[in-house]
Amino acid sequence: MEDIAVKPYVVQTPETLVPGLSPLALGQETGKDSAMEVDEQDSAMDYMVCDSGSRLVPNGFTMPACTDEVLMFVNAGGEASVEAVSDLSFLADQFFQGGDIFLTDDLINEAGDYPFIYQSARLGNFCYRFENLPPGDYYIDLHFVEIINIYGPKGMRVFNVFIQDEKVLSDFDIFSIVGANKPLQLVDSRVSVKDDGLAVIRFEGVNGSPLVSGICIRKAPKVLASVVKKKYLVCRNCATEIEVPSAQKKVMRMPSTAKYEKKIQNLSTRCQQKTDECYQAWMSLTAANEQLEKIKMELDNKVFQTLTLDQTVEKQAEKLRNISSRYERDKKFWVLAVNELQQKMKTMKQEHSELSREAHECANSIPELNKMILGVQALVAQCEDLKVKYSEEQAKRRKLHNQVEEAKGNIRVFCRCRPLSKAEASAGYSTVVDFDSAKDGELGFLSSGSTKKTFKFDRVYTPKDDQVDVFADASPMATSVLDGYNVCIFAYGQTGTGKTFTMEGTEENRGVNYRTLEELFRIAKERAETFTYHISVSVLEVYNEQIRDLLATSPSSKKLEIKQASEGSHHIPGIVEAKVENIKEVWTVLQAGSSARAVGSNNVNEHSSRSHCMLCITVKAKNLMNGECTKSKLWLVDLAGSERLAKTDVQGDRLKEAQNINRSLSALGDVISALATKNSHIPYRNSKLTHLLQDSLGGDSKTLMFVQISPSENDLSETLSSLNFATRVRGVELGPARKQVDTSELQKMKMLLDKAKLESRFKDECLRKLEESLQNAENKARGKDQIYKNHQEKIKELEGQLELKATIYSQSEKQLSHLSEKLKGSEEVTAGLQQKVKELENKLRAREQSESTIYQQKVRELEDKLKMQAQESRSHSVSLEHKVKDLERKLEEQKQDDSSLLHQKIKELEEKVREQDEHLACSLRVDSTTSRSTPPEGKRLARDSFVSGAEHFVLRSSNSTNRQTSQGATLLKGNETLHDIRRKRLSRNNETENFTPNSLNDNKGRQSDPLKPFARVTRTFRPVTTSQRPVTTSRTSTATAQGNKERENKKRMWSR
Repeated sequence: MEDIAVKPYVVQTPETLVPGLSPLALGQETGKDSAMEVDEQDSAMDYMVCDSGSRLVPNGFTMPACTDEVLMFVNAGGEASVEAVSDLSFLADQFFQGGDIFLTDDLINEAGDYPFIYQSARLGNFCYRFENLPPGDYYIDLHFVEIINIYGPKGMRVFNVFIQDEKVLSDFDIFSIVGANKPLQLVDSRVSVKDDGLAVIRFEGVNGSPLVSGICIRKAPKVLASVVKKKYLVCRNCATEIEVPSAQKKVMRMPSTAKYEKKIQNLSTRCQQKTDECYQAWMSLTAANEQLEKIKMELDNKVFQTLTLDQTVEKQAEKLRNISSRYERDKKFWVLAVNELQQKMKTMKQEHSELSREAHECANSIPELNKMILGVQALVAQCEDLKVKYSEEQAKRRKLHNQVEEAKGNIRVFCRCRPLSKAEASAGYSTVVDFDSAKDGELGFLSSGSTKKTFKFDRVYTPKDDQVDVFADASPMATSVLDGYNVCIFAYGQTGTGKTFTMEGTEENRGVNYRTLEELFRIAKERAETFTYHISVSVLEVYNEQIRDLLATSPSSKKLEIKQASEGSHHIPGIVEAKVENIKEVWTVLQAGSSARAVGSNNVNEHSSRSHCMLCITVKAKNLMNGECTKSKLWLVDLAGSERLAKTDVQGDRLKEAQNINRSLSALGDVISALATKNSHIPYRNSKLTHLLQDSLGGDSKTLMFVQISPSENDLSETLSSLNFATRVRGVELGPARKQVDTSELQKMKMLLDKAKLESRFKDECLRKLEESLQNAENKARGKDQIYKNHQEKIKELEGQLELKATIYSQSEKQLSHLSEKLKGSEEVTAGLQQKVKELENKLRAREQSESTIYQQKVRELEDKLKMQAQESRSHSVSLEHKVKDLERKLEEQKQDDSSLLHQKIKELEEKVREQDEHLACSLRVDSTTSRSTPPEGKRLARDSFVSGAEHFVLRSSNSTNRQTSQGATLLKGNETLHDIRRKRLSRNNETENFTPNSLNDNKGRQSDPLKPFARVTRTFRPVTTSQRPVTTSRTSTATAQGNKERENKKRMWSR
C-alpha cells in the first residue's frame, strides 16, 4: 500500500464561528465601564465605513515606513507648502472646488509627527479634483479633526464622503468617535484611476457642513489573484497530491463541529444568564436613580420657595428705596422751585425798574433820535448813489472790452506751426513755410516749384513760440465767458500737427484748456466782492457720430442725444457735470477725460486721436450789486485729424473711424461756408459736432480757431488744405455778441422783492404787538406779586407733607429689618437642605462605585472563564488532530503489510506453477511416444484443474486484500494456447521479482486504478487444439464436449 499523509487545515474557534458573542456585549448592558465605550465606538465605525477594505484610525499622521509610495499630501486649508523630509512634502490647499478655510491655534491631542496638518481645515460642501494622475490603483487616506464644535454635542456635524462617486463614509460624525481636537484617519481606501487620470473626492453635508484637514494619495500594490487553498492527500513515496472531496471534509469535521456547537450553546446560555443579572442590577440602579430624582425635585421646590421669598423681599426693599428716593427728589425739586421763584421775583423787580427808567430816557431822547434817523438816511442815499455809479462804470468797461473784441472779429483764426520732427529731419524733408511776416499775421507757403502763396490770419505762431505766447492772445476769451458770453475755442489740422498739445499740453507745459480755466478762477477771485460764480466741467467725445461721456464711471447702454431747452440753448441730458472749486480739481477732471479718449495708430501718427474731444465749461454768474444773473458756456474742442484716407492707409475699424471724422469735418466746413455766404439755413444738424457747437458758432457768440500745420514738404497737400479752410473761416462775419442773461434769476429777484415787502408789513405789525405786550408785562408784574404770596402758602403745605412722609419712611425701615431676619432664617434652612443633598449624593456615588466594581469583577470572571473554555476547545481540537494522524499512520502501515504478504504469496504460487509446468512437460514427452492418435485429455484435465485451483487461490487472496483493484484487470485473449501462456509467464518473472511500490501508482495517483500484478494472474484459458491428428471417433467427441463445458464454467467463474 502507499504512504498517504493529510495536509493540516485550520480549525475555527468558537470566537470565529460566533463573532457576536464577546465580553463587550455585557459591558453594553451595564453602561458604566470603559468596555461599553469601546464597543460603541467600534460599532459606530463599522456603521459609518462603507468600504470593506478601508478602516478608521483614531490618531494622527506619523512618519510612514516608506515615503516613496506617497504620491502627494494636500494640507486642506493650508496657505503654504511645507517640506517635512527629503521625500515627503505637504502641499498647500489646492485642487478644491468650493468651501471655506478655517484655522485654529488650539493644541491637537495625539496629532502624530505633524500637528500642523490638523490646525487647518476646509469647511462646507466642496470637492477635490486630482487630474493628470497616471492610470492605476491608489490608496487615498483622509484626515479629519473636529476643531469648530469642540464642546459637542454629537450630531452637530454629519456628512457623507464619495470617492469616484462611490460612498466610502456614510453619516460620518467625527465628534461621536474621537471627540474634539483629536485626529481621525480613514486609511486604505482603494481607488482605481482610468485613462483620463481623474480622481474626485466629494463631501456632502447631512447635518452641518463637512470638513477635512488632509488628503494623502499613495500608490497601491497590484492585487494578486487569490490562491484557493484546498486540502490534499499526499503520497509519501511519489509526493503526488490527491484532492479530498467535500463530502469527506464534512465527515471529518462533523464530530469536532458538533462538540464546538454544544460548547457555544452552553456559553451562550451562560452569557444570557449574566445578561439577565446585569439587567436586574441595571433596574435596581434605575430605581435608585428615580428616588434620587424625587429627592432632587423636592430640593428644587424648596430652593424655588426660598428664591420666591428672596424676590418678594427684594421687591419690597426696592419699593422702599424708590419711595425714599422719590421723597428726596421731590424735596429737592420743591426747594429748587421755591428758590427759582424767589430769584424770578427779584429779577422781575429789577426789570420793572429798568423798564421804567428806559421809558423816561426814551421820552427825553426823542429829539436826538430824529436827528440820528436823518443822518442815517443821508448816508444810505449816498451809498446807493455810489453803487449806481460803480455799476455804470462796470457796464461801460465791459461794453468797451466787447467792442474791442468785436472789432477784432467774432471768429478769429490763429495759425500755429510745429517744428520738424527728428524723423523728418533725418529723412531730408525741407520746410515749405515762410515766417518772415509772422508778426504781421502773414504766412508764406512755398507750393510746387518756386511759387509762394501768402495767407493772412489774426496771429501766426512760429515753432519757437511756446504755450505762454499762444495763451496770451486767447486769454481775453476767459473775460468774455465771465461777462456772460458764449465762447468756443477749437484746434483744426491734420494728424500729428500738435492739436492735442496746444489744447491740453503736458503737466510741465500746460495747454489752452488748463490755462483758460486757471484764468477763469483768477478773475472770479478778483470779482468775489461783486460777483458769485459757479463753474462746472463736462468732458465728452464724438466717436463715430456717437456722443460718449468721458467722465462716466461705468459704461451705459443709454444713448446720449442733444436736446434744445425752452430758452433756445442746447444741452445733453444725462451728461456728467463735475463742479470744480480750484485748479487742482480741474486738472484731475482733465486727466480722467484724456485717459478715456479713443486713440489709434496709422501711417501718419502712432497715437492718433480717433475722435473729437470736447471740454464744456458752464459758468453761472450773479451780480451782487443789481442781482443780474447770467449763464454762459465755453467750448474747448480738440478736433480729430483731417488727413485723407489714401495717406493713412487704414482698414477695418480704423477706416470707419476715418470716414466718420472726415464726414464731421466736412459738415463743419459746410457750416462755415453757409455762415460766410450768410445763407438763411445753416446745416448745424448734419453732424453731432456742429450740432453741439451751434450755440458757439452762431451770431451771438465768440469763436477762436487754432489751425495747426506741418512745415514738412511731405505734408504739402494736407497743410494747404488746412490753410484754405482756415481762410474761409476767417472770412465769416457774425453779428454782435449778445450777453446770455439768465431770466430765471430775474424771476427769483422779483419773488424776493415781494417777500421783502411782506416782511416789512409783518415787522410793522410786530412793533405794534410789542407795544401791547409791554403794557401786558406791567399787568403781569402786578399779578406775580399775588402769585408769590400763593407759593409761600404752598411751601408751608409741602413741609407738612414732608414730615408725614418721614414718619412713613421710618415705619418702612422697621418692616425691612423684620423681613431681613426672616430671610436669614430661610437661608439657614436652605443651607441645611443643601448639606443633606450633598450627603445623599455622596452615598449614591459610593453605592454606584461599589456596584460598578462588583459588575466589573463579574465581567472579568466571565471573560476568564470564556478564555479557559476557548483554550480547552483549542487543546481538544489539537488532540483530535493528533488522533486522526495516528489513525492515518496505522492505516498506511496496515496497507504496507498486506501488500508485502500478497507479493510473497504470489511468488510462491508462481514457483509451484513453474514446477507443475516442468512436470507436465516431461509427462507429455513420454506419452507422445506411446499414443499419438488421441489427445491426452485426462492429463490435460488434471493440469487444467490444478491451474484453475491455483488461480482460484490467487483470486481469493487478491479479493481479500483489495476488491476494488480487480475490477480494472485485463483479460487474456481467447485464442492463446497454454504453451504461449507458459512462455509469456516465464519471460515476465523478472518483472515480478523487480516489482516496486512505485509501479502500483500512475502519474495521477488515483486510488481507483487497478494493481498490475493482479493482471498477470486473473486470466482465462482456452483448450489446446492440435492440428497434427484430427479427432474422428465418437469417444473423443464426447470427451471434447465435456472439456468444453468445463472450460465454459471456468470462464463464468473468472468473469464473476
